[in-house]
Amino acid sequence: MLKENLMRVEEDIQHACTKAGRDRAEVTLIAVSKTKPVEMLQEIYAEGIRVFGENKVQELCDKMDVMPQDIKWHMIGHLQRNKVKYIVGRVALIHSVDTYRLAEEINIQAKKKNIIMPILVEVNIAEEATKFGTSAEDARLLVEEISQLENVAIKGLMTIAPNVADPEENRAYFRGIRQLSKEIEKAQMKNVSMEILSMGMTGDYRVAIEEGATMVRVGTGIFGERNYHTT
Repeated sequence: MLKENLMRVEEDIQHACTKAGRDRAEVTLIAVSKTKPVEMLQEIYAEGIRVFGENKVQELCDKMDVMPQDIKWHMIGHLQRNKVKYIVGRVALIHSVDTYRLAEEINIQAKKKNIIMPILVEVNIAEEATKFGTSAEDARLLVEEISQLENVAIKGLMTIAPNVADPEENRAYFRGIRQLSKEIEKAQMKNVSMEILSMGMTGDYRVAIEEGATMVRVGTGIFGERNYHTT
């Protein structure tokens, strides 16, 4: 079943890239494996997937310890400052940086390990009260502040669009994030590039790709519905 799911997702990504006149290589598929058992991750790994996303630090670390070493792990969930030390230097990318204080803690931990930690700034583009992320209005200022930190490199923006029945409803939000990234890029700040746009999930990743996503986070589309009782 997982193999078939993955094939379907891959076909959809290819179709969206073709429609947008983009190369498939421009889009990274992140298999969002939160709440899923290691056996399921291993099954997808066997199909060639090497990029996995997790929402919780403990679950991420547990899986990281038993899965193959060539996996690139992405922290995509809300990150508390007291958990930063467990993942800096271990994950390939932190998607969910939405405050200067969190970036500051990442910088402190990265400095201890003598590394530059790649991050994305999370933007709450739809300004939903239930979601984390800086507002689009404040995003540029936050990027400017974080850019002063020596051991953090901003690689782009991340957003979680609203949960809608029709993915077309999110097109304007994805377009807005892309426009915001272009505006930030024009400022040419140090330690800042806008090469990554992490946007689009199971319900709307095709539209996100059409609007410029370079990373899509697909969980349910690959693994099926989440089981929160297993965590």
